[in-house]
Amino acid sequence: MEDRRVLVDTSIFIEYFRKENKSKTKLYQLRKEGYMLITSSICYFEYMSGSKNSDFDTLLFKYIEIIAFEKNQADIASNVFKDLKKKNALIEFRDILISSCAIFEEVSLATLNTK
Repeated sequence: MEDRRVLVDTSIFIEYFRKENKSKTKLYQLRKEGYMLITSSICYFEYMSGSKNSDFDTLLFKYIEIIAFEKNQADIASNVFKDLKKKNALIEFRDILISSCAIFEEVSLATLNTK
C-alpha cells in the first residue's frame, strides 16, 4: 500500500496563511490530491513563532500530525550536515533538521524553499 503522507514545510503553511484564495495554495492542492499531511515539531515551532492568529492556527493544525524531533532524526540530520559540509553546499540548519524528519518517516517533503 502506497504511503500517502507528506511532510509539510513551514513555507507551505505560510503561503496558505497569506493567500486570500486558499485553493491556489500548495497546502490546498496536497489535501485535494488526498495526501495525509504531517509536519515536524520544528516546522510547527517556526510557524507558531511568527503567528498572531490562534483561531486560524488551531484550525490549521487540527488534522495535521506533528512529528517530534528526536535522536533518530538528529542522527540523520548530523549525517546530512556532514555530507553537505564536505560538498561545500550547506543550507540553513533548520532545513536540514526538517528534511531529516522526512527522511526518517520515509515520506516526501513539500516545500516552497528552492534550496
